[in-house]
Amino acid sequence: MANKSVFATIQGKLLPRADAMNQAGAQAYALTPHQALAQLASTGTMNATFYAEPREQLDEVLKLAWQVEPEFLAKTAVHAYETGYMKDMPALLLAVLSMMQGDAFERAFVRIVKNGRMLRNFVQVMRSGTVGRKSLGTRPRRLVLNWLERASDLEIMRAAVGNDPSLADVVKMMHPKPVSASRAALYGYLIGKPHDVLALPDLVKAFEAFKRDPSLPVPEVPFQMLTSMPLTKAHWVQIAETAGWQMLRQNLNTFARNGVFEVEGFAEKLAARLRDPAEVKRARVFPYQLMVAFNSVDAGVPNVVRDALQDAMEVALGNVPEVNGHVVVAPDVSGSMSSPVTGHRKGSTSVVRCIDVAALVAAALLRRNPTAKVLPFENDVVDVRLNARDSVMTNAQKLAAVGGGGTNCSAPLARLVKERAKVDLMVFVSDNQSWVDGTSYPHQGTATMQEWRKLKALNPGAKLVCIDIQPYTTVQAKPGADILNVGGFSDRVFEVVGTMLSSKGDPDHWVRRIEATEL
Repeated sequence: MANKSVFATIQGKLLPRADAMNQAGAQAYALTPHQALAQLASTGTMNATFYAEPREQLDEVLKLAWQVEPEFLAKTAVHAYETGYMKDMPALLLAVLSMMQGDAFERAFVRIVKNGRMLRNFVQVMRSGTVGRKSLGTRPRRLVLNWLERASDLEIMRAAVGNDPSLADVVKMMHPKPVSASRAALYGYLIGKPHDVLALPDLVKAFEAFKRDPSLPVPEVPFQMLTSMPLTKAHWVQIAETAGWQMLRQNLNTFARNGVFEVEGFAEKLAARLRDPAEVKRARVFPYQLMVAFNSVDAGVPNVVRDALQDAMEVALGNVPEVNGHVVVAPDVSGSMSSPVTGHRKGSTSVVRCIDVAALVAAALLRRNPTAKVLPFENDVVDVRLNARDSVMTNAQKLAAVGGGGTNCSAPLARLVKERAKVDLMVFVSDNQSWVDGTSYPHQGTATMQEWRKLKALNPGAKLVCIDIQPYTTVQAKPGADILNVGGFSDRVFEVVGTMLSSKGDPDHWVRRIEATEL
């Protein structure tokens, strides 16, 4: 009898040949430089992941950045910042852009460096020597000086919170020329140099006065500038009333410990802000950050505030598509998914794991599509019973409680083929590092593509979306008219999925979305 592994069926021969090895050492498909950069820019945080070290990610990004056009690199940086809500990655891509010819760097800079944190991130990357130089250079220096000149006093004070480098370091490095006596005094105040106290901005005067006399109104300076002071309940109420939305979300337990919710009607007032759709969207909050806040609140936080976090989650998941047809969601619950979603970083590793994000995405799709089938997988499909009427938070917690085993991305597809299931949309949420189902015959394609081809034979109109939440440059399903590989963990990923479903089958749909970004 002929060797079946060599003389494969015609169906197998038509599959695209696996042309790469993934981080787990199994067969995979390599992405093009544009596709790979788009993937890394939306998921890469320059921290250690389950399969890769920070330096590996950095080297890969730098290599890819020089393989694409400056215009695409600039659009990718803007997309990562505005749509992916990333911070370090856009700063790195900007730094690379500053070394290239053309005006793409200037156009991207003003879209990305909109606050002091991004300014300090950019300066830090430039000074690190990562892109080949340790000085800023003429163009970057000019744009940094422009930001300092145009920033309001409040923006300068907000930028003064943080180190490595601090804003004082940036001011010392840039030697900005103040355009007013007030700004000259502010710079002197920040860097500890002699300055005209009377010329200081009113905000700084109010802060210094409050330090001397806490009976005065709390100044509207960044929250972090006040926490080391002996604050009363009244002070904390004032802080909460003027705090930004993200600061509210992050400090609910602090407010509870300091008696803020003991003030009649204040819990309801704060809850109204937390669930306000306009504020939620303006805050650019990751859905998983809301899940963390909900799971972390102490007993001292009133139920009305906890409920507001669930309402905010519904707003943050507003981009989840409602699909006409049969939807299947396959969240990866294997051992590698226990890795922190933003990687390991000394002193600031996220408590949120990849499995938490995968569970949240699956629960969100189930909430919007109540008839959807959820197939968690590791070595094989794991049976978990979910109720579509339960909240996103509840179902996400159930899925996240599963975990362990190897990664077998083809398992859910094989289950569906065996059941001859009807499928219009199949969504994977994984780190894409399948290895349990690895094959030694790249000419037959990956096991995922083999099973997908069988499922397509049963459902010719089906589409496959693979959401990658860890930064790697290979995939298990080769991009095509019916296959989308997208990276990220912000709510905007759902928007890309929605537009893909209504598109005419562009195999580079996500890259086209980035190319459509206007600078």
